[in-house]
Amino acid sequence: MRDKHRLVGAGLAAFLMAGLVACGTGTGTGGGNGGGGGGQSVLPHRDPVTGLRAGVRHVTRQTTMATRPHQVTTCTPGTRRVKHTKRSGKSTKTWYSTEHYQDCHQTVRGTERYRREVRPERWCVRLDDVNGDRRRNGVWFAVDSDTYHRAANARDHAQLRFTPIDGGSATGCR
Repeated sequence: MRDKHRLVGAGLAAFLMAGLVACGTGTGTGGGNGGGGGGQSVLPHRDPVTGLRAGVRHVTRQTTMATRPHQVTTCTPGTRRVKHTKRSGKSTKTWYSTEHYQDCHQTVRGTERYRREVRPERWCVRLDDVNGDRRRNGVWFAVDSDTYHRAANARDHAQLRFTPIDGGSATGCR
């Protein structure tokens, strides 16, 4: 049974390593600022943006209660017959013994309730004249909590400079 767990652990480790190698770390060659040798940067491009404060929005975290199968570990004891052999010169001595073990596995026993996140918490800032371009108005940016509070305390159309989260994609802010 222990060998089975080792094999599963080794397979999981190999899978994770393959995923990390495929994603890269962003520190090697290839990409940089998104120009150059045809490669694409692995990490999102996180340049700071500037603009005039047009608004802020706080999207609260939303959760709901849900149920899932309750997994329990059940073990059943077992025995097996083990053959032992000892050779001495031309004679061979054989005897048997009984080995005790436990066969453990996960089984479903009922259900359990848990809190599932339906919508994560987000902080958003809307800018006009993004990076000096007067045509880019009303652009939402997802930011961290500190940047949000700084922008919320600033007056309307105040000049702001910050680095957005996720390279500027604000999917949940609109």
